[in-house]
Amino acid sequence: MTDQTEAREAMDFDVVIVGAGPAGLSAAIHIKQLANIAGKEVSVVVLEKGSEVGAHILSGAVLDPSGLNALFPDWQSRGAPVRTEVKKDRFMVLGAAGSLTLPNFVMPPLIHNHGNYIVSLANLCRWLAEQAEAMGVEVYPGMAASEVLYHEDGAVRGVVAGIFGVAADGSHKPDYQPGMELNGKYILLGEGARGSLSKEIIARFALDKNAEPQKFGLGIKELWQVRDEMFQPGLVQHTFGWPLNNQTGGGSFMYHFEDNYVALGMVVHLNYKNPYLSPYDEFQRLKTHPAMRDIFAGGKRIAYGARALTEGGFQSVPELTFPGGALIGCAAGFMNVPRIKGSHNAMHTGMMAAKAAFEAVQNGRRSDVLEAYDKAYQKSAVRRELKLVRNAKPLWSKFGTWAGGIALTGLDLWVNTLTSGFSFFGTMKHGKTDAQSTEPASKHKPIDYPKPDGVLTFDKLTSVSFSATNHEENQPVHLLLTDPKIPVDVNLPRFAGPSQRYCPAGVYEFITDDKGKNPRFQINAQNCVHCKTCDIKDPMQNITWTCPEGGGGPNYPNM
Repeated sequence: MTDQTEAREAMDFDVVIVGAGPAGLSAAIHIKQLANIAGKEVSVVVLEKGSEVGAHILSGAVLDPSGLNALFPDWQSRGAPVRTEVKKDRFMVLGAAGSLTLPNFVMPPLIHNHGNYIVSLANLCRWLAEQAEAMGVEVYPGMAASEVLYHEDGAVRGVVAGIFGVAADGSHKPDYQPGMELNGKYILLGEGARGSLSKEIIARFALDKNAEPQKFGLGIKELWQVRDEMFQPGLVQHTFGWPLNNQTGGGSFMYHFEDNYVALGMVVHLNYKNPYLSPYDEFQRLKTHPAMRDIFAGGKRIAYGARALTEGGFQSVPELTFPGGALIGCAAGFMNVPRIKGSHNAMHTGMMAAKAAFEAVQNGRRSDVLEAYDKAYQKSAVRRELKLVRNAKPLWSKFGTWAGGIALTGLDLWVNTLTSGFSFFGTMKHGKTDAQSTEPASKHKPIDYPKPDGVLTFDKLTSVSFSATNHEENQPVHLLLTDPKIPVDVNLPRFAGPSQRYCPAGVYEFITDDKGKNPRFQINAQNCVHCKTCDIKDPMQNITWTCPEGGGGPNYPNM
């Protein structure tokens, strides 16, 4: 941490945007579009904690192009990296030894992927950053926004970014930089799911006081290059069931696109009860299923990554605005769970907030509440879409995969679609946070996961090497414990130390002596892929994820 009295350089902008994802970049671009139409100058900066734009972007991804169409109707002629149109939808239920393909005609229309595209969202964001810079947006990668700045009246005025050279013991190294204050008339937070600044802002302004608890899933993904005979360009496949049991929500995705690439991933809903469950190992097991393994045999794994995603939906969206700024994209949580899509809604909400901020700046305002953004969202297609699927997550959670996730959700989506929003279930509540859903280990049995074979299945540390994760080692640990005693005194005896399993990167370990006694808790912060699962799932809410030095973390290629 830096001395709060320490002088920093400051830069002033009309709009400061945190996060160079689909929401943040769309907001920046749209502000410039509106300024060009009006013949005005508006200064916009986008801060990105990754070493480059796209380095921390992880998604399936099947893109609903509605957001891109709204931002750039001519995106095809501009050369957007959106080339593989979905040609075939496949929905399957997996058992331990077999599978059942569901007929497409029974699936609700909004689940179908006709007209969508299989993309690398990381590459799309890199392209969006190029468009933004060409329009005069300042994009600063490697600049982690680590602190919110406030006016005396409590309104947000800016952020601190670019603190470098702090040693693990808090001292200043020779390359120390105290960071810079980036002040804006409005600050837009597009950090994605469980962003550290967004979490602070939501709590400080009680933005979630009228919302249900936000829910999350952990998405784990590998990118493979497969043999020609296994490649089916344009295939989109989603599965339910094995290796997850009926009480554990989630499923897998597999997308074939471009140069024999196959994106394979699994989403595990983080409200699972069994502390012995390891989402990473469940994903590795998935690849051994008869419906999966032959596709990857003889192929080459290119990359690995993991990221939390918002799943609360309609009833968990907090208030979007606060004095001095707004939440955009998955910082607020606009993912459509049954579609496993949120990028288009991120882009739409980024544009809505952009319009509200632009008009406010033109009217000479600053640091107030962007009510026009809230009003736009209330009338938007984003809200209507989320309302249609509002019960998918709670039905799944309450009744399990077969009855809730497939049967009742399918019925509810059909009724909602045909009646434009009516549901027999009304609007269900989520009730618990994902942390509160974790049960004591005494109620469950340990899960014996197979040893990785090093060909199709892999250990965590090998996988982390495929994420190109790197952090400056001599820096403060960015994973903070509220009480250092809780992992050993509470989480280990009561919950069997779940952090060593819910983390998909081997960050957390319990180390014992030669006799297997006297456990101590070890944090391998260098392994962190910034998925935020620990901040979400820790049963005692004892871990807080904060931004490490800018540029640290994964460097995802084509993810």
